[in-house]
Amino acid sequence: MDWTRLLSGKRFGMEEYHERKHERTDFQRDYDRLIFSSPFRRLQNKTQVFPLPGSIFVHNRLTHSLEVSCVGRSLGNNVAKGLMRKYPDGSVNFPEMGAIVSAACLAHDMGNPPFGHSGERAISAYFSEGNGRYLEKQVREEGGRWEDFIHFEGNANAMRLLTHQFIGRRKGGFAMTYSTLASIIKYPYASTLSGKKGKFGFFQSEEASYLRIAEELGIGQEPEAPGRYFRYPLVYLVEAADDICYQIMDIEDACKLHILTTEEAIQLLLGFFEGDRLTHIQQVMRMVDDTNEKIAYLRSCIVGLLVDECSRVFLENEGRILDGTYHTSLIQDISAHARQAYADCSATAYRKIYKAKEVLDIELAGYHIFSHLIDSLTEAVMNPKHAYSQLLLQRIPEQYDTNAATTYGKIQCVLDYISGMTDVYALDLYRKITGMSLPAV
Repeated sequence: MDWTRLLSGKRFGMEEYHERKHERTDFQRDYDRLIFSSPFRRLQNKTQVFPLPGSIFVHNRLTHSLEVSCVGRSLGNNVAKGLMRKYPDGSVNFPEMGAIVSAACLAHDMGNPPFGHSGERAISAYFSEGNGRYLEKQVREEGGRWEDFIHFEGNANAMRLLTHQFIGRRKGGFAMTYSTLASIIKYPYASTLSGKKGKFGFFQSEEASYLRIAEELGIGQEPEAPGRYFRYPLVYLVEAADDICYQIMDIEDACKLHILTTEEAIQLLLGFFEGDRLTHIQQVMRMVDDTNEKIAYLRSCIVGLLVDECSRVFLENEGRILDGTYHTSLIQDISAHARQAYADCSATAYRKIYKAKEVLDIELAGYHIFSHLIDSLTEAVMNPKHAYSQLLLQRIPEQYDTNAATTYGKIQCVLDYISGMTDVYALDLYRKITGMSLPAV
């Protein structure tokens, strides 16, 4: 891959449109367009890991995405400076890397359904082992890709949200730049190639859109795996920003919720440092009595350390990233001491945080709510003339195509609607259609 093609300001769906020049760059406009969008605002009411807060405020999808965007900007700027030193002729627009990565980080979770990652698992389970299994034969007979549903993936759904022309909307969806769109596609292949992990980058409905992006930016395919494309280089930076943020912030949130003790959290975070750096950090912490302030200071030090480490790894492996032979995440190649500390945080999070009662309760509720909503709404779009279906279909916004010609399209309409819901909206709709909640009389 070639940097001169990879950094493109061309807008998806507006390729032929020549608009007036703006003071803001195309990539800064991507960022602003996302910030002011309704799907981005709705992230404030979507679970990150822990249930939405009562008296203690923890991260939701919105605050997580904003933090990832800040870290992504730093990573992009760091790498841009390194590449400008390596390629000093000025022929490539490296200074815009920070803006591209920052915008992509804002969008990276916009396709995630309510109730955190348990929402993705609940949708997949509905079609792989729940009431939705009966639809497989019909979807396949009509040429639809069933794997898109049994491996439902928020990353692929973000691609759809940003590029699909929903009813009444403009061509190209958000009309983002090709480079920003490519930066969010962590798994550049279809669901049929997703393997055991069930990860993929685009639905059947957006495959042609991805191929256009790959062709424009010069993203090649792996020689030994047709249909599996090389990762766009800036994906590594978006992924690293996400890895840095969720791991450290989950430890911080767990401490606030008393899932981890203060001592446990501080020892885990101190584990990233050694030698004189560790001594200095401990001296600074002794100057502060407030526990939250101590952890916030540690968090900022760790983010700075990991940003520098991931930037270094990217620059050292730039050649392999460009030729598609680099097959790991940046965080896995950081220095041994920091990598071990990160692994310790991951192990603790898996053992104590993601298995915590509060987290499991959200997952259990999500499965039940999703199953009922998908059941009811799928029944309605498949049988639109039924009396109850006619009532329920009136709840679905007009932008979603309830009259899609295929079973695949009808299911996708339901999932478009459900995945765009907030936690509160999904719960409220569930209560209303089950009769558990009625308007005041």
